[in-house]
Amino acid sequence: MAIRVLQRYREVSAEFPASNLPPVMSGHWLMKRSQASHERSWADPVAALDWLTKLFLDNLPMEREDGRPPYAGLDTKRDYALDVLPVGVDVSWVYYNRSGSMVSLNVVCCPNRHHPDLTCPLA
Repeated sequence: MAIRVLQRYREVSAEFPASNLPPVMSGHWLMKRSQASHERSWADPVAALDWLTKLFLDNLPMEREDGRPPYAGLDTKRDYALDVLPVGVDVSWVYYNRSGSMVSLNVVCCPNRHHPDLTCPLA
């Protein structure tokens, strides 16, 4: 049984970089080299945050019936991102939008503080 589990783990590990399966940890996006592109890569954290903010504004979060905010505000999100992106920490904004769909926006750092062994896909 243990040998079968190990064999299956090795198969999945080999298939993961080319699969459509999203990673469990944001830093593991760096393993998906075929999905990397220069158009979505920035050396400046502010430029990455501007991209993230544009996508957020294009997909606004749901509104609660009681009028209270359902999530942290955009200013809070931006302030946090500006603190952590320069030190190699990923930023993920996941929420439900006004149509009820889940939105997942991610900026993955490279080099990555939590996955220093993963190389940058475009390097």
